[in-house]
Amino acid sequence: MKVYTKTGDKGLTGLLTGERIEKDSLRVEAYGTIDEISSALGLARVWSKNTEVKEIIYNSQKVLMMLMAEVASVAGDTHYITQEHSAQFEQYIDQLDAKLPPLNAFIIPGGNAGAAALDLARTVTRRAERQVLRLSRQEEVSEHVLITLNRLSDLCFILSRTELVEIKVENKVKEKGDFIG
Repeated sequence: MKVYTKTGDKGLTGLLTGERIEKDSLRVEAYGTIDEISSALGLARVWSKNTEVKEIIYNSQKVLMMLMAEVASVAGDTHYITQEHSAQFEQYIDQLDAKLPPLNAFIIPGGNAGAAALDLARTVTRRAERQVLRLSRQEEVSEHVLITLNRLSDLCFILSRTELVEIKVENKVKEKGDFIG
């Protein structure tokens, strides 16, 4: 089987549910950006030093596959994303946050490769959330998709902080308004 089909040469693409739509539609932009999140998380997983972080990233990438499938489907009776997905992200957040020191400074993205990739994933997730929100104003989108994206951006932030704990920060932050990174 060839990788190229030539069916998209005129600017159309197929949805999971079979419909053909324009490649620059809000729906395609949204699920394409969700795909970008998974790629950024893939980089983070490769660069992460923390085994627990790697496992959570991998599990999150599996959820992203279902998120893409849902956004790449015209509204129907089948929903791939449920309240359980955002609840799982909340559980991860709470579990990791309980182990972290209180946050008393702004964090500048970087610190190490894993944390930087997680910061990238967080910002791409925020963009995807905005795109899905725009899509939801024109077409039906499950609220669970938006909620899950919102929790994922929070999870990426906590995962990045967890990665930063793995490195020694030479300049300890002592005053409000200082920066870590």
